[in-house]
Amino acid sequence: MNLPPTSRRRFLRQTFAATVAGATFDPVAAALARATPDAAGGPYIDVHTHLGRTWNGDPPLTTHGLLAWMDTHNVAKAVVLPLVSPESSSYLNLTEVALDAAKAHPDRLVPFCCIDPRTSYRGGRVGLRALLKEYVDQGAKGFGEHKVGLPIDEPRMMAVYEVCDDLKLPVLFHSDDIRGTDESGLPGLARVLKAFPNVPFIGHGPGFWASISGNLPKADLGGYPKGKVFPGGALDRLFEAHPNLWGDLSAGSGSNALARDKEFGQRFLIRRADRLLFGTDYLKPGQDVPQFELMASFDLPADVRAKIERGNATTLLKLSD
Repeated sequence: MNLPPTSRRRFLRQTFAATVAGATFDPVAAALARATPDAAGGPYIDVHTHLGRTWNGDPPLTTHGLLAWMDTHNVAKAVVLPLVSPESSSYLNLTEVALDAAKAHPDRLVPFCCIDPRTSYRGGRVGLRALLKEYVDQGAKGFGEHKVGLPIDEPRMMAVYEVCDDLKLPVLFHSDDIRGTDESGLPGLARVLKAFPNVPFIGHGPGFWASISGNLPKADLGGYPKGKVFPGGALDRLFEAHPNLWGDLSAGSGSNALARDKEFGQRFLIRRADRLLFGTDYLKPGQDVPQFELMASFDLPADVRAKIERGNATTLLKLSD
């Protein structure tokens, strides 16, 4: 049966819906059934979304709004990331909000937790661990968005990573020229990865994704460089040397890294398919999200696409599929 793409997607969704009705709930199949006919690719697990109000001038994103957007774009599950550092956003997005939303929608939303390393706490490392353990006991699956106005390997940052190691939490971090700062070539990140080899570190932000290219001046760690990607980028070197490094493809930084040089982007997606995670950084109603169309524009083997769109996140975050 040869159907046009839109009809074929609708047929598959209807088939999956019928299966779901008479079988154990499968969020991926359910996402296909809910998705609009023009959804580009998927089903996805989005490792980077936010709830509430993030930047001044933007309307808040409600749980209902996030779920409706997920249905439209064939997103089976989404990680909800708090923002608790003053440099991270205009408004704080508390861990408790992410936990409550996930408790109400456990089949769709995955909560992370976060504290600022400069937070006052008693009891040293034991006290810090207890703070995070409370969140883990309530269902937190990771730590982040770790978006702090300190160097990536500053001692207080390292103390947080040590506790995440104890609690087996992946760390989703933001790096640019203000938050999670580093030098050209990312030597600070290399020190972090070496010091905590059992902690999965999920990289995000302009400083991280600009480092896909070699010959990178430090000034570009805060921006979105254009043009061809030069060989010898820090990311290839770090991915090769450190199995605990992952990449979050969200936001303008992730999409720019792939779109600025589509030929390189295609090779990079295939070469690093085991370590890349689909994400959007969706945080306000009506936000333009380039990741869906961008991912659909690459000619990727089916197994590569499945890993990036959902498989890696399922494994890393120990999610039911």
